[in-house]
Amino acid sequence: MKKVLMLCASPRKESNTMQVLEECAKTIEKNGLEAEILSLRQKKIRSCIACGKCSELHQCALKDGLNDIIEKLKEADGFIVGSPVYFGTARGELMSALQRIGMVNMSSGNFLSWKVGGPIAVARRGGHTATIQELLMFYFINDMIVPGSTYWNMVFGHQPGEAKEDTEGMETAIRFADNVAKLILKIK
Repeated sequence: MKKVLMLCASPRKESNTMQVLEECAKTIEKNGLEAEILSLRQKKIRSCIACGKCSELHQCALKDGLNDIIEKLKEADGFIVGSPVYFGTARGELMSALQRIGMVNMSSGNFLSWKVGGPIAVARRGGHTATIQELLMFYFINDMIVPGSTYWNMVFGHQPGEAKEDTEGMETAIRFADNVAKLILKIK
């Protein structure tokens, strides 16, 4: 079965970001694909140390749980990341994870090439577009396909549950997830 892996970067247990991804997962599953959400919550993801060992190992030399995510990602057809916005940018642990995933990808046959996906940003007030732009760099440099939606993939919410009150934001994220699933079905 075709699968979309989703990565939640929120450190909170019942976060708005997780709730948005859960709704996206339902839409992906309605299209007949499997959706799995992984969380960076309580993980201590380190930054790349530029050791170059990923070329030999075809995984990251750092042992902090990211290799488990990389192995699942190798098998997936799609990859969506959801990040809360902190001080106008994506969470640092997410960026560290994506940079290391990218390094392993480039030294391991470019397994991300032609995977479908993209980012979703969730914030109280602002910084969404800067976060989306920052995250899009990962997708583009790794030869991935990013479908659009009816607006930018951003949802407003501060306290848990508030994101679901942003009707337009939720509809945009859900439409994006639907487009990811439909595109995977067309090209894979």
